[in-house]
Amino acid sequence: MKTVELGRTGEHVSQLALGCMLMGTRTDEADSFRMLDRFTGLGGTFLDTADCYAWWLRRDSHGGESEELLGRWLARSGRRDEVFLATKGSAKMTDPGSLWGAGDEPDWEAARTRFEGAGAETLRRAIDDSLRRLGTDHVDLYYVHVDDRTTPLEETLEALAGIVQAGKARYIGWSNVRTWRLERIRQLCAAHGWPTPVALQQQHSYLRRRPGLPDVSIVDDDQLDYLDTHDDLTLVAYSPLLKGVYDDPAKRNGHHIMRPYEGPDTVARLAVLNQVAAEVGAAPGQVVLAWLLRHSPTVAPLIGPRTPEQLEAALPALDVKLSDEQLARLDAAGA
Repeated sequence: MKTVELGRTGEHVSQLALGCMLMGTRTDEADSFRMLDRFTGLGGTFLDTADCYAWWLRRDSHGGESEELLGRWLARSGRRDEVFLATKGSAKMTDPGSLWGAGDEPDWEAARTRFEGAGAETLRRAIDDSLRRLGTDHVDLYYVHVDDRTTPLEETLEALAGIVQAGKARYIGWSNVRTWRLERIRQLCAAHGWPTPVALQQQHSYLRRRPGLPDVSIVDDDQLDYLDTHDDLTLVAYSPLLKGVYDDPAKRNGHHIMRPYEGPDTVARLAVLNQVAAEVGAAPGQVVLAWLLRHSPTVAPLIGPRTPEQLEAALPALDVKLSDEQLARLDAAGA
């Protein structure tokens, strides 16, 4: 499996990252261990989780199931020193039980107002709780999971600097953040000598979101331009397969993940994607991953399979060969 440098840290990680969000809840322990063994056995090193995963899958959950499962796998496998372990803080719910009504889903609109946030005391407690669940004395990468505009950035960044200085995290990252905020974060870090984010985790795929949307989580052209001129920051692209919609046209109809992408640009890009997939004899989703693996600026696609079968369906992307002409067609496609 190919490796890439994380920012300009000198740290190399597997370019394909394994998202562990569903492990310990929707994915049982046996299947989770099977996927972790398979991924690391192929040379995968980059594992991603968060302290809030996955409270929304169970009414009595406060999150942490994914970290706990990873802790058990690390203890069983003895591979802590062989993996690059990332987790996140700031997105746990303050009172998740109150977000459930009579239905099968929590109230997501209310949930977006209940994040714990990135205050100093919250982050210091959160990293200690994550380390306890993971059964380790440090993580390699610690993200602010959701950008907290109610807490002064100076407070958050000073707390993160303390976490790094204490040896509880080696590097920091940010997720779900606008580009102007990211630049402000970097300026403050430079001014105060605090650790600067080396990873940006955002939703990014082959489809392009419609302009003018309020969504802060999906990469847009402005953010790509920023990343292209700041190579000390690596894009970790979550949901690159958009929940399987590339390989299942019926699933695209009415699926919530398609709402930011609906329109003629998506129609045009899907047409070219399907052409290239037919030419190379691969599934469209595999071509998307192969395209991201050849992306400039560098992208680390973060896949989050629910089952071992889904993991196996994604892995052939590592061997898909796209010609320069095919890459150019994929890049140029659009309305």
